[in-house]
Amino acid sequence: MRGISKLFWERYKLKDFGLGFMRLALAANAPIVPVAVVGSEEQTIAIANLERLGKRLGLPALPITLTFPWLGPLGLLPLPVKYHIYWGEPMRFDGDPNDADEVIREKVDKVQSRIQKMVDSGLEKRKSWFT
Repeated sequence: MRGISKLFWERYKLKDFGLGFMRLALAANAPIVPVAVVGSEEQTIAIANLERLGKRLGLPALPITLTFPWLGPLGLLPLPVKYHIYWGEPMRFDGDPNDADEVIREKVDKVQSRIQKMVDSGLEKRKSWFT
């Protein structure tokens, strides 16, 4: 939910991750597979976010884009960008899912850092928004 309310100039800068996914992975002794998506942040170019109004309407965000509300319902259509999806090597972590937040945060930061590097690498490889 944190990522959908980003404005265009914040694109591809990951928001802080929560701790819950790491606690679940530790409890299940499951690997975390990092995934990076390049392309999604240009499909709808948000220039403002009316969060308070959105919350009143029961929405997590109410973005104002280059085309919405100016073009009416047509402005809700996404741009025809190409998505590039990158799968990283599984990451395994040891520890107790009930560890202090600071201990869990260190592990989460490693996952977030890996994904950010994957995003940055994907952006370097991309030729344009549409290819």
